Formats: sequence, structure tokens, C-alpha cells
Amino acid sequence: MDFETVIGLEVHTELATDHKIFCGCSTKFGGEPNTHVCEICSGMPGTLPVLNKQVVEFAMRAGLATNCTITRYNKFDRKNYFYPDLPKAYQISQLYLPICQNGYIELDSGKKIRIKEIHMEEDAGKLIHDEWEGCTLVDYNRCGVPLLEIVSEPDLSSAAEVQEYLEKLRAILQYTKVSDCKMQEGSLRADVNLSVRERGAKEYGVRTEMKNLNSFKAITRAIESERERQIDAIESGEKIVQETRRWDDSKGISYAMRSKEDAQDYKYFPEPDIPPIEISDEWLSSIEETMPELPDAKKARYINELGLPEYDTGIITGSIYLVDLFEETAEVCGSPTEAAKWIMGDLMKLLNESGTLPEDMKVSGNALGTIIKMLAEQKISRATARKVFEKVFTDNVDPESYVKENNLGVMTDTGAIRSVIEKVISENTKSVEEYKSGKEKAIQYLIGQSMRALRGQAPAAEVTKILHEILD
Repeated sequence: MDFETVIGLEVHTELATDHKIFCGCSTKFGGEPNTHVCEICSGMPGTLPVLNKQVVEFAMRAGLATNCTITRYNKFDRKNYFYPDLPKAYQISQLYLPICQNGYIELDSGKKIRIKEIHMEEDAGKLIHDEWEGCTLVDYNRCGVPLLEIVSEPDLSSAAEVQEYLEKLRAILQYTKVSDCKMQEGSLRADVNLSVRERGAKEYGVRTEMKNLNSFKAITRAIESERERQIDAIESGEKIVQETRRWDDSKGISYAMRSKEDAQDYKYFPEPDIPPIEISDEWLSSIEETMPELPDAKKARYINELGLPEYDTGIITGSIYLVDLFEETAEVCGSPTEAAKWIMGDLMKLLNESGTLPEDMKVSGNALGTIIKMLAEQKISRATARKVFEKVFTDNVDPESYVKENNLGVMTDTGAIRSVIEKVISENTKSVEEYKSGKEKAIQYLIGQSMRALRGQAPAAEVTKILHEILD
């Protein structure tokens, strides 16, 4: 039997606000447990929430960037369930009138992944399981952090499509400054709803949900594993149960957590403490006017106006951090082409080798642009430029100061250069003889040895010229 996979995503992204959604507590990541908590976000009796206006504006920006219709009259609802990380025993969310509806994200293939809705809600706390003490602790710092939940229709059919969709969504959220989308900090998490059915069937299969997957690799592995699990079960005559499953990425397996709830199980009702939100023409227009150039438009401009290769452009525009670096670098050095080459070459090499994410790099566009400019002006050699860039990457040094302090500038004294080359020639008589006997490749070795002896500080063209003058 031939099966096809049907996938829908619920993506949760933490918003880049300084304060929580209904109180003035900090949203800063990494504080000591239970230090970013007040009476409101801890659910103390008698407290009243006050909506953070910026959360609404960020939601509108996300909706506009994903081709959604903005719900001009929207409201909050209470989602009732008991869990230790939810001190009020309910979550303030949006069910009946979410702020954004009926959008889409277009994949490179042209396929449109429909977005059913985007709604605002508050995050829960974090449970910490202490196996040593045999207990579970709760950190409420995250409780009340503003979230957007972005719900797709079940339009995705493979792990590859899911990854592309998430990469595009992440870029959109970063470009609009809605979220930093740091998956390693949990500010972008995805719940995967997956089912399988016989290819060509009209009805969906029974779906399972895998929650809070926070890396692209984990999402890919979880999808592939769950697909195979469901197919094996169906072919063995078993029934798929609608349930929530937990993915253990270290073991490469998932296991059942609980039965999958439907909306009616949460006994939603309108939130009585927060008035409905009415979005005026003026308010919406003010948000539309501040919308940035989005990833697809920027990619097209880089290709058409700057002449950058499509592959390079796709990588750079996929991250706002690389975009910011590229544009500042190009402005400083005056060459978008060279800026892109350095980012795609030397920078990517250093990022990969060090396991550094673009959002965590220390390199500034001013520093990289200065290096490229110094190289173009023949103030440093290419070998030196790479050496300086590595130092900028690791220690964020000032390139010009570092070159000056370490005497790394290009040698201009031809007499001194000639003296070093003559010494190299005297120490490599065999290569000299090979060259004079007609082996042209031998001079490349001599050039390399000369450049090494000169610490890469002499122009290669000048070294080559002097070698030919001496040997020819």
C-alpha cells in the first residue's frame, strides 16, 4: 500500500517585547528561577491583567507579513486546564476571534501553505524534573511571556517541506522584529500534527501531535519516525490513536503522553477581564507603513539589482543577522559582490567549525567591510586578511588596529622582499634546478615558500615578478 503524509503545524514564537503580555515583568531569557514573577503572572487572586499594546502590534506585523486578514474586532478567551506550570489553572488565549486569519507562506516550488490563524496567548511556566531528588520544580519566569501561535492548515507532506516552511516563517518573524526566533532558547517551538493515509484518499487519517520540537533536525527526525510508526501500525492491523506524543531526540523515539484533546475539552469561554480589541483604520495603517522589505522581495532585489548568485542570496536572506552583516559590509567596502563572497566563504567556514549561529557571532559589518577595503587597497595581503578576519571572529578586534599593532601590513620595500626571496632560493636548490630544467610547476613551490617566509605580507604578484627576475 502506498501512503502519503499529511502534516499541519502549530508554531509558537515568543515575542521580542521587554515586558510580559499582561504585566510589567521582564521577558529576558536566563534569569534566576522565579525572579521575573509578580502577582499577576503568578495568578494571585484579585489581580487583573492589562494587555501589552506592543503584543497586538507585533501580531499585526506577523499577520501582514504572512498574507493574513487582520481581524479588526478580536478578543481573548480562557482555555481551562490544570497543570502545575499554569498557576491560574487557565491560559488566556484566542479561540473564537483570533487576530489574524486566512494567510499563507509560499514555498520555492510555488506551493502555498495556508495559515489558518495566528492568535495571541500567554506562555506557561517551565517544569524542571529533578531525578536526583525525585521531584519536579516549577520556574514561573516564562509564565506570561507573550506568544503568537501560528496554525497552518494540513498542507505539508514531507519533512523537507516542513523545514522550508519553518525557515521561511523564521526569517519573516526576524525581519519584522517580531521575535528573535532563537530555537536554542525556546523562542521558536513547533508542534507537529501528523497522519498518514492511502495515497489518493479523500479523508484524513487519525493524527497524532508531537509537542515543543525546538530544532530543525529534531523536527525532521520526529516526522520521519512518526510516519514510519503509523505506517507499520496500519499494515499490522492496529488502529492509530489520537494522542499527544513526546519525542526523545537522543533516543530517536516517541512515546505517548496523553490522549489528544479537542477544543471542547478545554471549556473555552470569553475572557471577562480583558475588553475586546478594536483595530482602527489608522492603527492598522500605521503598522503597514512600518513594514520592512520581506525575505522574498529582498532575495529578488539582491539577484536582480546586485547580481548575486541565487544560492548565495538564499542563504544570506534566510537570516536577518546575515542580511544586516551583508548590507553593512557592502556599504563600508563598496562591493556587494565581495561582501557576499566573504560571508559565503570565510564566515560560513568559521561558523561551521565553531558551531556558532549567525545570531551569536561577534563580527560586525564595519569590521568585515574594513578588511575587504584594506585588501582592495593592497594594504594587506589576502592571507593576512583571512588571518585578521579569524581574529575579528573570535575576539572582535579592530582590524586596522590589529594590523598596525602586529606589523601585518603589506611590505612595500622591494629590496627587503628580494632579500628574503634570495634566501629562499639558496635553501631550495633542488626546486631551482627543476625549474631551470623546464619544470614550470617548480616555481609555484618557490612562490609558496617565499610567501611563507614573508608571512604573507608581500603581494603575490610582486613575489612572482622578483622570482622570475632572479631565476630567468
